[in-house]
Amino acid sequence: MKTILLLEDLPEIRVWMRKLVLQVFPGAHLSESARVSDAIELVSAVKFDLALIDLGLPDGSGVDVVAKLREVQPDAQSVVVSIHDDDEHLFPALQAGAFGYILKEQARELITEQLQRISQGEPPLSPSIVRRVMAYFSAKAKPHANSSHAMPNVNLTDRESEVLLRVAKGYTLPEIGVQLGLSRHTIADYVKQIYRKLNVSSRAEAALEAQRLGLFR
Repeated sequence: MKTILLLEDLPEIRVWMRKLVLQVFPGAHLSESARVSDAIELVSAVKFDLALIDLGLPDGSGVDVVAKLREVQPDAQSVVVSIHDDDEHLFPALQAGAFGYILKEQARELITEQLQRISQGEPPLSPSIVRRVMAYFSAKAKPHANSSHAMPNVNLTDRESEVLLRVAKGYTLPEIGVQLGLSRHTIADYVKQIYRKLNVSSRAEAALEAQRLGLFR
């Protein structure tokens, strides 16, 4: 991650985030903003690899910046860093294209670990956020359990089903590797194949499909 956008209106939090980001991505060039309008101007002018975005800002919502970045720089990754863990903030951010969602209240060490996952191709998601996503999709899936519109059968192998279940539960690739006695790279290959079969691209979508496939029985 060479170029990173920090969108945070509180100066002390911005300083804390800057130190954290440079610890995880030493040598990165940081652009900082405290307002949605300024961040959108930056996104239109500077190519970013990563954007860490707060949601509650003086002139609007960081979701607008997530959406703008997805529109003009689809290869850039947006990660929400927020105090909000409710559905009203979480799901609009994910729908707008957020790659991850981290809660500020977590320990610095945990946030550092979650940001490090980005280099491994894993979305940084706080554990409570993973649980909320799973609960949300589980609740939506239940009314359709016996529906004639059920999802067509997907041919996953037993090993792929084991990996998918653990991905949906929020385990990292190395953790899944330890649990199944496989290397992280082998697990990454399984995840790539699973995402291709299910036509999904995120843990949130994978959690929904795992629920629909009945893997949480």
